[in-house]
Amino acid sequence: MSENKLRITMYSSADKVSGQGVGSAYLEQVELLREEASDLFEIAINDWFKPADIKHFHTIDPGFMIPMLDKKTVKIAYCHFLPDTVIDGSINMPAAFQPIASKYIINFYKLADRLVVVNPNFTPDLVRYGIPENKIYYIPNYVSKEVFHTLGEESRIEERKKYGIKEDAFVVIGAGQVQTRKGVIDFCQTAQMCPDIEFVWAGGFSFGIITDGYEELKRLMANPPENVHFIGIVERSEMVKVYNMADVLFMPSYNELFPMTILEAVNLHIPIVLRDLDLYKDILFGHYMAGENNEQFAQLLESLKNDPDLYKKQEEQSAAISEYYSKEHVASMWRKFYVDAYREKQNELKNK
Repeated sequence: MSENKLRITMYSSADKVSGQGVGSAYLEQVELLREEASDLFEIAINDWFKPADIKHFHTIDPGFMIPMLDKKTVKIAYCHFLPDTVIDGSINMPAAFQPIASKYIINFYKLADRLVVVNPNFTPDLVRYGIPENKIYYIPNYVSKEVFHTLGEESRIEERKKYGIKEDAFVVIGAGQVQTRKGVIDFCQTAQMCPDIEFVWAGGFSFGIITDGYEELKRLMANPPENVHFIGIVERSEMVKVYNMADVLFMPSYNELFPMTILEAVNLHIPIVLRDLDLYKDILFGHYMAGENNEQFAQLLESLKNDPDLYKKQEEQSAAISEYYSKEHVASMWRKFYVDAYREKQNELKNK
């Protein structure tokens, strides 16, 4: 412990690849701690040499196995995915390597003193992989309202003009990596059912040709429906402008944990339409519209476009989500979590 502060070293390579939610979550969490917990914690990034009280692993790089083996330091691992989600729908991996990758991911998690999930729905899956439930903690993601907020009508018009979209168009946005599991094909098929609405997808192939469904998705991006705009990977600092030109966030993903795009969009009180997945129920509290197929998605989007009262109600639902995931609430969870983890480790070392 340095100067009565706990020294936390964050290990991450998430910000090296643009357009992925893990990187956004990592940057937000570090900034949150520096703003709201500097009295308790001293934060270092990828520092391999200076001693740390707590080592927090945001990504599972093979190189991080070395500091992960430190038995005297608290080791925290963020669980952003399981083998099921990373192998099935995200990365196209040869079948022979899948068991090896699966074993590596779970072994990495098992080496941690504590695992952090951003969705409590993930806990049973981790237990199924042999990780004790008392090692798993739920702390939600957080997005700064200082970064993601309404910019005004002038910015809205300017951003639409940038992508050749009319000022008075009804604009639906999707955001994230172009992957099979993100429902990009469904996004485009839904757009075909709604020719009076403009659809924009912000994101690209963050992992190139190893992306699951790469060839099919590449063909789709090269020849999308007339009302679909693929605008590529957008730097996070510029995403606030993209949200400002949108009327709705539409995410037809088949598998998620807690998409940062949802937290970013609700800060602007944009209505959200999602696939009806169980994982959203515990974190969004019903403050969203959900469908099970493209026909239902199209119906929901058309109703938001044509019913001003419904649209206003859904704006209020998004505002409620934004209010719950406030800076103060999430910061207080992290303060308690790190201090408790440190004390628990000290007691464990004393008893040995």
